[in-house]
Amino acid sequence: MSSSSPSSRAKVAAAALAAALLACTMPTDSAAAKDPAPHVRKYVETVKVQGQGRLTWFGFHVYDAQLYAGAGFDARQWAGQPFVLELTYARKLDGGAIAEASRDEMQRMNLGTPEEQARWLAAMRGLFPNVDKGRRIAGVNVPGRGARFYVDGQFAGSVDEPAFARAFFSIWLDERTRAPKLRENLLASSGGST
Repeated sequence: MSSSSPSSRAKVAAAALAAALLACTMPTDSAAAKDPAPHVRKYVETVKVQGQGRLTWFGFHVYDAQLYAGAGFDARQWAGQPFVLELTYARKLDGGAIAEASRDEMQRMNLGTPEEQARWLAAMRGLFPNVDKGRRIAGVNVPGRGARFYVDGQFAGSVDEPAFARAFFSIWLDERTRAPKLRENLLASSGGST
């Protein structure tokens, strides 16, 4: 019998991912601007790369992030505008741990009730796969409707609750984020990043 269960490994991975949010971040050219995929163009008219950055944790590259938004995107009003946040992972992570770390950040920022957070965690566990280097997960903010998710460009599912979308994307875009430099890099070209 192994000394660590899948549940305890998931908790360790979730804690590591949450700690990663405290990590140093930097702009990156490896997530260089490219022609947006169809799942981006489907939701954002006149799409452009709003900003991009890299999340590292104790020197380990975790993921590159790109925020796609339309012309006139206003960072001060991000929750009310369509955008796509795409993460390209640089290492192996457990999907359940990603979901738990996301829920933990929502709790830390006091977003949602305990019942909502439990429901959202269940939804995220069903949506987020285990990832390896190069796997992409894109979250789409659909104002007034919720969030849509794509894995490597393929539709994975949605959470049709506007409160969930606001809480989820707050992990990166809210002023209370644990990764303020990444937030700054993602919102770089909007002129309203504070």
